[in-house]
Formats: sequence, structure tokens, C-alpha cells
Amino acid sequence: MPNNNEIPTGRSGPDDDEWNDFVRRFEAEGIGRQPAPRPRRAWPRNLALGLVAAGAAFAVLKYTGGSADDGTAAPAPAAPAPTPSAPAGATSAAPSAALSAAPSRGAAAADAARPMMPLAELFPAEVEGASGTTFTRLGSTVMRSCTEPDGVGPRLAAMIEASAGCVGEQIAFYKDDRNNQFNVAVFTMKDPLDTLRMVTGLSMAFDDHQVAVQAPPPGSGLPTLPADSGLVQGFTGHGRVMVVAMGQWSDGRTAQFQQLVDRMKPLQDAVSDKVGTHEGTG
Repeated sequence: MPNNNEIPTGRSGPDDDEWNDFVRRFEAEGIGRQPAPRPRRAWPRNLALGLVAAGAAFAVLKYTGGSADDGTAAPAPAAPAPTPSAPAGATSAAPSAALSAAPSRGAAAADAARPMMPLAELFPAEVEGASGTTFTRLGSTVMRSCTEPDGVGPRLAAMIEASAGCVGEQIAFYKDDRNNQFNVAVFTMKDPLDTLRMVTGLSMAFDDHQVAVQAPPPGSGLPTLPADSGLVQGFTGHGRVMVVAMGQWSDGRTAQFQQLVDRMKPLQDAVSDKVGTHEGTG
């Protein structure tokens, strides 16, 4: 009795040419091939955008702006983002919104003339969390532009290009006492209304990572995490400034996201508070 489980070692017959033609087309079109891994951003130049496929990410939205003197109210906040489908062990964190009245055009023009907050004042060397966690700054720099293709994603770049202008982007890399990795990016816009639109839009897209993740600075002793490592992100807006905080576990695991959000919060708050004080919204 023939064994129907045998795998033939070759093909013969009139359909040989048809089969070989199919194989050639299969290989030429790349069917079934794995996509190339996404590059990560190197520190501090030659940056590469890593849109991390975390499976779940969480955004916290907060906007604080100056009061209006022309009676123009800010647009209503978008509806909260749907809770992501998270891996086992992850906890959802719904965005929260605190949107104030939009500033007047005169105030926006004055804002556009002001420079960014000094880098040394913006990013503290160390931040102490309430639970005793210490965040240590390993590097900070000012980017050459706000729309470097390897620094922001196409959606954020389009928002900035359509805005009244971006004064500059500043970035910093932190680690905590367990070697978890944290990035902070600060965008200073010319018009606070543009900041409001960016913070609202980016926060609602919880699974869309439009700000590049930094690889650890050389000599830090930290590993460069794979592009598919878990990532959480949070956004705050203060007048004309958007603060983006991002966190990753030291082992890159895609779990316990709510714990990572909570762990990142003191660092995010520390930078946001400094920005708010500088911008007069804190």
C-alpha cells in the first residue's frame, strides 16, 4: 500500500514549467518573507524612528494654557480613546483631559518670539519619585529641527508642517534604579493652539507612536531594546509646549503596562512642572 504521507522529492510531468514559474514569481514578489526589523534611534545623532509595536500603549492627556482675552473658547476635547486590547498582565489607563480656554492671537504672537526653555533647566539631573525611585538623566540635547524624518513619524511631521511653526525640539534620556528606560521629548511651538491640537490628536491614538524612542547613550551600560519592546507614552501641553514621556521596561517585556505608566509619572510630572512654570501656566 502506498504511503500517502511521503513528501515527493521532485516533480515530473507536463506541469513542471507551470510549477517552476510559480516558484520564481513567489520568490520575486517576496511572498512570505519577514519584514526587516525597524531601526531604533541612536543617541544623539543619526536617529532612526522606531514605531514600537507594543501590543498596547497608554496616553495621558493634559493641557494647560493661558486664559483668553478675546472670548474664544478652546475646541471640545476628543472622546477618550478606546481601551486597547492588552497582553495578559497589562492594565488599561484611559486618557484624561483638562483643556482650558484658547489664548488670544496677540498672546500667541508674543509666545512665538520667546526662545525655548534652557536645556539645563528643562531636564533635571535627578528626579525622586514618591516611592523612592530615582530617575537619572544620562543625556540631553537640542534637535536640529522638529521634523527630522528619523525623529518623528509622518503624522506628527505633517501636524508641525501645517502649524504656525515649531521653535525647537529638546530630548532627554533617563534610567531609573532598576535600569528601566525613559525618554522625554519637548516640542516648543509658536502658537499654543497648535500644541493643543497636537496633544489632543496624538493622545487619542494610543497605539500610534509618532515620537522616536532613543537608544541608550554610549557608555551608559544599558542594552538597546528590540524594536518590538513594550512602550507606554504620555502627553501634556503647557501653553505652547508639548511634553512627550515614554517608558520601557529594562527587559523590553510587553506586560504590566499600568505599572510602567505609574512608574514613569514622577518623571513626566517633574519635566511638565518645570515647563508649566516657565510658560506661566503652572
